[in-house]
Amino acid sequence: MFEFGRDIRKLFGEARDSDELGWLELIGVDLLAIEARALTTDGGRVSCRHPARTWLRASILWREHARRTGHRDSIRKAIATADDSFKATTNEDEQARAGLSRAMALLTSFDLFGDRDALEEAANSARETAPRRLATLAFSAGVHARIRARQARLSDTIADRLDAAALMDAALHAMIKHNPTEVDDLRLDNAALALEGGIVQRDPRLLDQAGRDLKALVEASSPDTRPLTRARALALCGAGLSALATMADDAGAIEAGHAMFEAAADQFTPDHSPMDWVAIQVARAVDPVTPIEPLMQAEALTSGHGTILGGLALDLLIAREIERALDGGDLMSLTRIETRVRRRLAERVGPPSAVEWAIDQIGMARVMIARSQLMGTEPDQAAFVLSEAAEAACEHGVPVLADRARGLTRGLGVRAR
Repeated sequence: MFEFGRDIRKLFGEARDSDELGWLELIGVDLLAIEARALTTDGGRVSCRHPARTWLRASILWREHARRTGHRDSIRKAIATADDSFKATTNEDEQARAGLSRAMALLTSFDLFGDRDALEEAANSARETAPRRLATLAFSAGVHARIRARQARLSDTIADRLDAAALMDAALHAMIKHNPTEVDDLRLDNAALALEGGIVQRDPRLLDQAGRDLKALVEASSPDTRPLTRARALALCGAGLSALATMADDAGAIEAGHAMFEAAADQFTPDHSPMDWVAIQVARAVDPVTPIEPLMQAEALTSGHGTILGGLALDLLIAREIERALDGGDLMSLTRIETRVRRRLAERVGPPSAVEWAIDQIGMARVMIARSQLMGTEPDQAAFVLSEAAEAACEHGVPVLADRARGLTRGLGVRAR
């Protein structure tokens, strides 16, 4: 009889004991959680020969589980097992690895939820490490570069972005030379930094640079062995090409960007990596002609988790539903949308995060604007609400959300004239 846990461990036995973690991309989130729980338990056994290393690997797996699912509990487990690893270490280099793993878990929390306190704590954790081995020094450089990239996004100044890009380039050079097994994620972060800078600064050179780097990563990532890396790179390629095409008003390039999103979506299903799948649907849904059903599924998958991606999906879904109501002149449908938005605010447990608050405000502003269009009145509070939401989104590193709020505000100005 097939013994699931035993056979899975046998199948991945060699991979589990190696430093190469690319095999994690081949398993879905359920198996990932099973592996993470097993390592967490193994690290606490008296018979465990290397508890520090075992807990460190558990932390890495819990962090990946959080990245794919948006579960806060997985972030907490990633931090806890990194702390357990630190306590069980026998030398400074192992302590550095544990501290850096803790920093990466906190950084993932910032990426998922826009938690500025987590970003500050990640920076502190990284600064307190004292790596000795060259491979750990290279990994440390990569962690510091990632943190600096997020800090540059929050500052929103070109000088800070340039400094972060220089630090990222240096970290990439060190990682390729001394720590090549963990370099792909850093390449994705580097390309994302260039891509976002190109979009914000409307600089086609940065977009072109990001495109070249991502193309190389796509070509180096086999769909059979690195499906998530390939899909993430394809998705970023699609975003970059779409941005370039929009700047140049090139319909053909826009279509090519959509094709890349489709190729990325084909790499996995929602049960393999829900958050990556949701990211694709959010990117697709910016085009108003795409079907609404995948966006509804994306919102359902992320509902209640408080993630940035979930909020972006919810905002796009509300916008689509409001467009339908406006097209049909349907005031009753608009009222139902407003009721759902208000109910979500009333039923939320605990205070919202800054990002959740911004998304709520934009949703209410969309309803105000739509109601004013149907009833021929002025949306008196919408401009103020959108201004506050844009400021909160900027302060917590969500420029896409801030741009949406500003776009709605500009639309109010056009209607006023």
